[in-house]
Amino acid sequence: MHVTDAPSIWLRPERGSRGPQPTHSRDEIVAAAVTLADAEGLNAVSMRAVAAALGTGAGTLYRYLSSRDDLLDLMTDRVVAELRPYPEPGPDPIASLLELAGRQLGLYRRHPWLIELLGRATGIGPEGLAFFDHCLRVLTPVRCASAAKFEALAMTTGVVTLFVRSERSAPPPAFTGLDLTPYPHLVASFGQPGVPRADLFERTLRGLLHALLEEE
Repeated sequence: MHVTDAPSIWLRPERGSRGPQPTHSRDEIVAAAVTLADAEGLNAVSMRAVAAALGTGAGTLYRYLSSRDDLLDLMTDRVVAELRPYPEPGPDPIASLLELAGRQLGLYRRHPWLIELLGRATGIGPEGLAFFDHCLRVLTPVRCASAAKFEALAMTTGVVTLFVRSERSAPPPAFTGLDLTPYPHLVASFGQPGVPRADLFERTLRGLLHALLEEE
């Protein structure tokens, strides 16, 4: 039986002090897990599968990790590090936050499984905290309550994930065979050019941020 009440993975050394000399580093284990998740999805990531990718047995991984949850936390933090180097804040805090949101969008597109790990109580590690801290730095000039800034950052991530999820979902069914004559406003809307998705993302987020960060 493996230990389930061990301290947070962020507070533990890379491996236990007992046992034979390690053949793989924690970083190699996490890299193998990320590669597996990118290729086959999060459900494919098991201790056994990651061990097999490294050419070892699942038991070996428990010298470094207490559970699969530890591995998921480390995977999350590893890919969040891809958001570095952070851009220096510009004169417009909302524009700077939009740039960071664009980076988040790219991150979730590269690693679609990351969305499934949002909201995990143990999931935020050093890189996640660093990114959150930088976002707050960007918002330093905005004179509003801290609660509003936290809300704005939560909404930013929410909009990012909404757009990624919609990209991955099936397209809406066509209205083939239906008589749309009784619906003139719908017909008129279909006849107008759509808003480019990139513009829609920025416009949606900019509107929300302006509303949430209205200065007191």
